[in-house]
Amino acid sequence: MTQTTAAAEPLPVSETPHVGTAAGAAEAPVPLRRNRPYVLLMSGLTTQSLGGSVARFAVPLLALGLTGSAAAAGTIAAVGQAGALLATLPAGVVADRTDRRRLVVVAASVAAVLWASAVVAAALGGLTAWHLAAVLCGSAVAAAFLDPAISGAFRAVVPTAQLPTAYATAQGRDAVAGIAGGPLGGLLYGVAAALPLVGAVVGHAATALCAWFVRAPLNDDVTQARATRPLAALREGLGYVWAVPLFRASLGLFVAVNVAVNGMLVGINLELARTGTPPVLIGVVGTVAAGSMLLGALAAPALVARLRLGVLTVLALVPVVLAFVGMALLQTYVAYVVLVGVGMLMVPAVNSAMAGYTAAITPDGMQGRLASVLGLSGVAAMPLAPLVGGTLLEAGGIGVVLWTLVALLAATVVGLALVRSLWRVGTPDTWADDALPMPAE
Repeated sequence: MTQTTAAAEPLPVSETPHVGTAAGAAEAPVPLRRNRPYVLLMSGLTTQSLGGSVARFAVPLLALGLTGSAAAAGTIAAVGQAGALLATLPAGVVADRTDRRRLVVVAASVAAVLWASAVVAAALGGLTAWHLAAVLCGSAVAAAFLDPAISGAFRAVVPTAQLPTAYATAQGRDAVAGIAGGPLGGLLYGVAAALPLVGAVVGHAATALCAWFVRAPLNDDVTQARATRPLAALREGLGYVWAVPLFRASLGLFVAVNVAVNGMLVGINLELARTGTPPVLIGVVGTVAAGSMLLGALAAPALVARLRLGVLTVLALVPVVLAFVGMALLQTYVAYVVLVGVGMLMVPAVNSAMAGYTAAITPDGMQGRLASVLGLSGVAAMPLAPLVGGTLLEAGGIGVVLWTLVALLAATVVGLALVRSLWRVGTPDTWADDALPMPAE
């Protein structure tokens, strides 16, 4: 709210994996490593994740260098992401009535071109703070269309039984990108401030190229979806999500979790930058967080298979609260590095369980709208987190950032623990029993 062992010899690859339908239920699904559409999608997204991680590390530092103000740098990041708030809900409607493969190709290509414009402007000495904000905004809009298309595509090519593993692998992919992205971003930033942005160009281009080569259908028939007016389809999606207590509770509470955690990390990075910490060392904080999440992603399939979602949520978020309390008390570089690793260890398990469960119980024709509506929890946090982190840092220092957001995070975890529908979700072998129908017309 995103591991297999290589064979000794090349294995044949399936183009049409068995999905969780009645016709294919009797046959065991092919391993994910032999599922060609899944492998292609994951290959492009892995490259995008690495390139995006390199670019994201540099953006706050680049904005700080262009403006000279932590608050202004946070504002630029917030303005840059605000476009996604406007695009997210329409994007879900589009994803449910459009060929998903084509939508992924177009959205990723647009993002690649936008990031390339920033690289060219920087090379010519003409990159401004507002140009950077415009690129961030346009890229966020493209991502708003890309994310629900990818979510629906995953559900189309991955059987229900393999969803926890697929989403845990995606979490591990992002963790590996985070491990490499921080130090690589710091190294490239030391050479030229805008050089890390090349990673975003390459990553989005790879996603577009890999999706282009997917030949398996990523949608059911969209004729009926196209017969519904877009505004009616949007209302249908909002009503569908609001009718499910778990989805309804997730909307607000996970916004608060994302704002608290990401706001703290932005505040820490800006504090280290303005106190003269070398960029490579700043990147180590993100690397340790990503390494912890990688370990958590490796353990996630086993944990999701054994623990109910409510238990996983508490086990994942309580250590995050305790870790950030420790950071607020100590306020040292070593504390940031060590405790961020401790806190993030269980996060991939709850992310994988939540993503897998929501995908498993939602019909194909609603996948895009579900992803976009629930994705508001992350999209809303994207502009808020840097704005909150930067503003609090400017107003009162790192102590104010940490203690304020620790209080928000702790209150949110208590709120999640009181959501009864969260505790009713079982292990993956019961998810098919919770499948929901499309709303009646």
